[in-house]
Amino acid sequence: MEKRVKVAPSILAANLLNLGETLSKIEKEADLLHIDIMDGHFVPNLSFGPKLVSDIKRSFPELLLEVHLMVEDPSFWVERFIEHGADILIFHWEAERHPLRLIRSIKEKSKKGGLAFNPATMWESATLILPEVDYVLMMSVDPGFSGQSFIPWVVSKVESIRKFRDERGLCFEIVVDGGITPFNAPLLREAGATVLVGGASVFYESDPVLAIKALRGE
Repeated sequence: MEKRVKVAPSILAANLLNLGETLSKIEKEADLLHIDIMDGHFVPNLSFGPKLVSDIKRSFPELLLEVHLMVEDPSFWVERFIEHGADILIFHWEAERHPLRLIRSIKEKSKKGGLAFNPATMWESATLILPEVDYVLMMSVDPGFSGQSFIPWVVSKVESIRKFRDERGLCFEIVVDGGITPFNAPLLREAGATVLVGGASVFYESDPVLAIKALRGE
C-alpha cells in the first residue's frame, strides 16, 4: 500500500504579517514547512534569512523546517541555517561545485540533506551521489517566484527518478515544488512524488488546513 503523500506548505506565498497566526492553524496538519531562501543572484528574487528560520523554530519547535537554498554559494549558507534551526537542507545541483562533500557535511551534523534540480536540468547527472541524499527536489516551475504555472513534463521526470530509486532500493524522498494544485497533485502522487510543496494553493485559500488535505487527495 502506498504511503500517504506529505505536504510541505511554502511560506513564500504566505502573508508574513500574519505568519504566526497562520502557522498555528496548520502546525498539526503540515508534514514539513518549506522555506525558500533566495539571494537575488541564483534566482531574481530575495526572500528570507537565518533569523526567520530561528524565530519559526523557537515558536513552533515541532515543525520540521525544510530549507530550500536557491543561492549561488550554498556551502556558505548551510552551516548558518543549521545553527538557526533548519532540519532539512536542500541545495541546487546547478549551484554547488562539490555537492557530495556538502551533502556529507550536512549529514555529519545529524541533519537531512538533499539536491534540487531546475526543470531543464537532467537529474541523471547526479546518479552517482543519489544513494547518499535524503531528499531529491524537482522544480516544476523555474525557481524564483511564487504563483507560477506548473510545467507538465516534470511529471515524467518524477516517474523516472521514482523508477531509479525503487530499482536501486534507495529511500530518498521525492519532492515536487512549483505550481502544485489539487488538479495536478493526483498526477504527481501517481508518478511517485512523496512530498508536495504547496505555496499559493495553501496560503491563498481561506482554509489552509483543508487546502493541505486537498493536495493529499483527502
